[in-house]
Amino acid sequence: MADWLLVMLYDCRSPADRDRGIAAAIEAVKNGELVVLPTDTVYGIGADAFTPYAVKALLDAKGRGRQMPPPVLIGSRNTLDGLVFSLPRAARDLVEAFWPGALTIVVEHSPSLQWDLGDKTGTVAVRMPLHPVALEVLRETGPMAVSSANKTGQPAAVTAEEARDQLGYSVRAYLEAGPCPDPVPSTIVDLTGEVPQVLRQGAIPLEKLRDVVPDIVEGA
Repeated sequence: MADWLLVMLYDCRSPADRDRGIAAAIEAVKNGELVVLPTDTVYGIGADAFTPYAVKALLDAKGRGRQMPPPVLIGSRNTLDGLVFSLPRAARDLVEAFWPGALTIVVEHSPSLQWDLGDKTGTVAVRMPLHPVALEVLRETGPMAVSSANKTGQPAAVTAEEARDQLGYSVRAYLEAGPCPDPVPSTIVDLTGEVPQVLRQGAIPLEKLRDVVPDIVEGA
């Protein structure tokens, strides 16, 4: 048996295993350790956003440098208000329309926040995923730094088992919920400038965004 098979993987399709897995993941995050959890796009590797060494461990596990700070996932819309100094009207409209879901927004975060997500400071990419397991974990842990659960340059994992094959012992707990039904990355919209801008085309098409914010533009 390969050593990585001994890493704890919880099958959240089983009610008992789901409860144990979610409890283990919450404990791991609060202890500054890494977890892999399902989202509505692809599986993510996550850490407490406010524990710098945990965020560094996340970047190290992926083989990524500080120049690409990970997005932050949250478990409720109200949490967003605690992360930002002021939220543009366009951001509120997009959140109302597409959260929880596959929309990541880039906003200016509150200068008082005690976190270190990487070299780019002042802004943060935030998303509320539409997945019951992820939301249950996030509502207990608070904001988590979460990136796709794969080594940089490798395919994004669409099961926790695939993530374990790549990340092994760097992760404390893996939460398996089966294959991602629609493994398309989230759409990223930058709301820090005068005009909202799509930075990455993803699961939510531009025309749907324009139904809510008509002046949104495609990025270069």
